[in-house]
Amino acid sequence: MGVLTVRALRAVLAAVLASTVFAQAALVWGLITDPEDGSFPITPLRVLVLLGVVMVQVVVVCVWRLVTMVRRGTVFSDAAFRYVDVVIGAITAAALLWFVLTAVLAPQHRDNPGVSLIMGGIGMVILGGALIVLVLRMLLAQAVARDVEATQLRAELDEVI
Repeated sequence: MGVLTVRALRAVLAAVLASTVFAQAALVWGLITDPEDGSFPITPLRVLVLLGVVMVQVVVVCVWRLVTMVRRGTVFSDAAFRYVDVVIGAITAAALLWFVLTAVLAPQHRDNPGVSLIMGGIGMVILGGALIVLVLRMLLAQAVARDVEATQLRAELDEVI
């Protein structure tokens, strides 16, 4: 991965992380204060959105670590699987949060059930993202196995020479 690509990706990741931290701070502030009477009820909607923001932050941090591993040339190691597994878990958790959000908002959409169906479809797309990352994890596992095999073959070749 080129230096320019790494810098561009890190700039995007930093912007996403900064904006989610800002949104998270605003959400937490909204959970604990109300301009009228000083209290604000904690609603399921606010909690779900806050947890969703945390899932995005987890994915951003793990992708940052993976980019660092790519830059150093250590991505084809067992350490990379930890970050990929966390990304899969965070995306799956985000999909589950989305399904819960859909269920929480469904009573408000009784007159128009298509909204709930569309939201369910969006949840399936999010879950599909987790499955795509799972397939990429399998490709990483194959690449790591090939790297180990190539290292062993080089060692054997060095012995023969």
